[in-house]
Amino acid sequence: MTPRIAIVTTVDLSVPDADEELLLPHLPEAQLVAWDDPAVDWAEFDVAVLRSTWNYHDRLEDFLDWARGVSEITRLRNPVATVEWNTDKRYLHDLAAAGIPVVPTTFVLPGEQVPDDAVIALDGHLVVKPSVGAGSNGARLFDGDAEGAAAHVAALHADGKVAMLQPYLAQVDTHGETALIYLGGRFSHAARKAAILSRDMSWETGLYADEKVAPAEPTEAERELADRIVAALPGLGHGDLAYTRIDLLPSDDGPMVLELELTEPSLFLAMHPGAAESAAEAFRALLD
Repeated sequence: MTPRIAIVTTVDLSVPDADEELLLPHLPEAQLVAWDDPAVDWAEFDVAVLRSTWNYHDRLEDFLDWARGVSEITRLRNPVATVEWNTDKRYLHDLAAAGIPVVPTTFVLPGEQVPDDAVIALDGHLVVKPSVGAGSNGARLFDGDAEGAAAHVAALHADGKVAMLQPYLAQVDTHGETALIYLGGRFSHAARKAAILSRDMSWETGLYADEKVAPAEPTEAERELADRIVAALPGLGHGDLAYTRIDLLPSDDGPMVLELELTEPSLFLAMHPGAAESAAEAFRALLD
C-alpha cells in the first residue's frame, strides 16, 4: 500500500518510539518520517501526524516554520494553529480564563524578576521549568532552596527562555500524575505516571526522561474534568484534533491540569488492549 500518512518523528531519535512500533503494523497507509529530514517530500502524503518530534523545544522557531510550511502542502494534525498555541505552556492562562482548574503558575519572562505576588515563593516547595519544553527537560524541584530556585530561573533566562514557577502538589507522591488520552475526540484510555521529579531521572535517549508508567482507571472527577476540556477546546479555536492528552495532578481541591498535550505526546498505547488499533483507526479517519 502506498503510504499516505506521515507519522512524524525526528532524525535525533535513533529508534522508533514504543508507540510507533505498536501503531505502524495496524496502519499500512503510514510511513515514519522525520520533520527535520530535508529529503522528505511532504506533498507525497495526504496527512502528516505529529508524533515523536521531541527535539522541537531546542529549535522551536525552526519547528514552527516547518509546521507552517507543511500545513500549506498537506494536512497537518494536530493543526498548526494548535501547535503554535500548545508548544508554549502560557496556554495555561487561556485554560484558566475558560474556568478550567490548572496548577497555579507564575510566568517570568527574561529580564523580569519573580514578582512578590508569585503563586509560590522561591523558598517554598516548587517546580521551576521553562515554558517551552518536552517531557521534564529543564524542570527542577526545589524545597526551601531560594538560592537554587533563583539560580535556575536565571539560567533559563540566560538561555532566552520564559521560566514558570508552580507549587509542588505533594499528593502526586502517592497518587501519581494521571494522563487521559482521547483519540479522534473520544476517550480511549488512561495511564498513571510516578512523580518523576521526586526521584532521580534517567535520560537514556537524550531526548526525554524515562518515566514509570502504568495502566490506570481515571477517577470520576478526573474523567469529568478531561471530558469538559475536550468539549471546550473547539471554542478556544482548537478543534479537529487527531489526539488529545490531558495530564492531571491531584490537589486538595480536586484534579488540576498540569499540561495539555496536543503536539507530540506519548499516547501510552501499550497501556490498554486495543489502544494501538484505536489510534490507527483515528489516524486513518483523517484521510476522509
